[in-house]
Amino acid sequence: MKKIVGIIGGMGPLATVDLMNKIISYTPAKKDQDHIHIIVDNYSQIPDRTTAILGIGTDPTPYIIQSAQRLEKAGADFLVMACNTAHFYFKSIKESVSIPILHMPLETARFLHVNDMRSVGLLATDGTITTKLYQHICQSYDINVIEPDMQMQKVVMEGIYAIKGSDIEKGRLYLSRVADKLIKRGAEAIIAGCTEIPLVLKSYQDICIIDPTEILAKSAIKLATETESTKVIGSIS
Repeated sequence: MKKIVGIIGGMGPLATVDLMNKIISYTPAKKDQDHIHIIVDNYSQIPDRTTAILGIGTDPTPYIIQSAQRLEKAGADFLVMACNTAHFYFKSIKESVSIPILHMPLETARFLHVNDMRSVGLLATDGTITTKLYQHICQSYDINVIEPDMQMQKVVMEGIYAIKGSDIEKGRLYLSRVADKLIKRGAEAIIAGCTEIPLVLKSYQDICIIDPTEILAKSAIKLATETESTKVIGSIS
């Protein structure tokens, strides 16, 4: 019996659909019944994570916890979050439920380590950059993370919010400019550290784009199809 995946979604809605689609796409299935049971709470009313982290917005923690608890009550066996920046609140969310939650940045760092990558660029929200979600975890695997400078980061944020506003071409243009600069500074690959970014940069020229959403989806499939007792993949305290 496959385990039920609960997706804490709405952060943003397109990223949520992207995660669900990846879980479906990478599941080895020959018929409908072979697929994994997924419960999605597309709770787009969760306040903006980046503005909260920067101290100028509403704390999203209670909202994310509501979503997590709804999904647990609905029957989810474990949870995933379709938002990188939301992992800043991971500990509080984990403590609010009795089921496991996969940690996307940790899963990504493990992937980089297994594939022997030692220097990567990071495209992410101001919140993710500021909290060093990826930097600290990658450092534990001896992986160097190259961040955009202040001016480049402004361009990244404009690109991310363009995608959230459905201006896909503007988002692609802005983010590709910064990706090029990070590669020139020595990055072997680019971590798409915001779930909107792979929507526009997944196959950009010859640059290797690391898609944490894809990595998370494959980890979710692995956990959902395990036949042994439930084991937390990518859990951190």
